[in-house]
Amino acid sequence: MHTNKRPGQFALSFLSLTLGLGLAVTTSISQAQSKAQSYPDRTVKMVVPLTTGSGADIAGRVVAKSLSETWKQSVIIENRPGAGGLIGTGVVVNSEPDGYTLLVQSASYAANPAIYKKLPYDPLKSLIDVAILGQTPYVMITAADGPYQSIRDLVIAAKSKPGEITFASAGVGSSTHLAAEYFNQLMGVKLIHVPYKGSPEAIQDTMAGRTAFYMAPLDTASAQLKGGKVRALGITSKTRNAAVPDIPTIAEQGYPNFEIGLWFGVWAPAGTPPAIVNKINQSINKSMQEPDVKTAYETKGIKATPMSPAEFSKFVREEIAKYQKIAKEAAIEPQ
Repeated sequence: MHTNKRPGQFALSFLSLTLGLGLAVTTSISQAQSKAQSYPDRTVKMVVPLTTGSGADIAGRVVAKSLSETWKQSVIIENRPGAGGLIGTGVVVNSEPDGYTLLVQSASYAANPAIYKKLPYDPLKSLIDVAILGQTPYVMITAADGPYQSIRDLVIAAKSKPGEITFASAGVGSSTHLAAEYFNQLMGVKLIHVPYKGSPEAIQDTMAGRTAFYMAPLDTASAQLKGGKVRALGITSKTRNAAVPDIPTIAEQGYPNFEIGLWFGVWAPAGTPPAIVNKINQSINKSMQEPDVKTAYETKGIKATPMSPAEFSKFVREEIAKYQKIAKEAAIEPQ
């Protein structure tokens, strides 16, 4: 049945629809702002897809303690190691995007796309880059009573026995794996990769002499270094680290182009409201200026390098490209 409507009626209907949509949008924005203002109103879980004692675990626990005090809510660390960090990462990807389940991961987040043919998530779309927790160099360690006194000793031995000497990593596709491959690549040596479940296990076997070396995150190897249980062949930053000023850089030992570092960050599931992402970012950046956090970081050789979500997102994408280049030049076949 055809109904005639005068122009004024159309105008009124259109105006009503527009006002209704506008009210809905305004209400939605208001609700999002309200959620961000009250966030968090319950326990926040930070999932570390690596073992207890790993670099990301250490940095995450320092910041989680600070956030608990700032937010007046519990911020807990849950370790879910396995498959190069994929298991724990998957837990966060499949969580509610409300800011109450976050991922704390190392540079392995950027290294995994170079190692695996197909990830169970999209590192550029499945998660939101929230904040960087800090950066630290790797320290190349070997057994304290082992045969290698210097980088030169190791390189000479590796060149004389191609494909015989082993090196440890915290897992296939981990940043420690690709950092070691980067070393092998620049030194022109061929070594056998022995992946472990995490840094503690890799350090233990290297300390016992079962592997020639491990590119250990400085913060995870600090206790063994202080106790003289391992020998440090060099650190991977361009300049010496204040936490271990006596350890020479690899660059200053005749390899001036060598530099690679480890970093730790926080991610949230895709769809997490921007206002909540910004609040988490600002709270983390603020925590890194607190005396207790600064002291804990300095002791472990971690440098706070605060970034906005946009800056961190750009950084992550550059790191992904860097690791893909390393993997390609090292002829690492994606698994």
